[in-house]
Amino acid sequence: GGIGGTAFTPIINAPEVAILGVSRASMKPVYQDGEFVPRLMLPLSLSYDHRVIDGASAARFTVYLAQALTDIRRLAL
Repeated sequence: GGIGGTAFTPIINAPEVAILGVSRASMKPVYQDGEFVPRLMLPLSLSYDHRVIDGASAARFTVYLAQALTDIRRLAL
């Protein structure tokens, strides 16, 4: 965040059942095709009420969201 934090865990408040926390993006080295390349990384944190949302569904959502953000053209489909 703006005061030096790198990540956080959002807390849901009734009547919310889920909340997505978006942290500050930063360039990180990523190993790709045999070498390290700089990539912009955007930390996300999903908090949800396990009484309402199944953990597997939440995991599938985060995978979908990561894929959609990796290739923004997917959102137009």
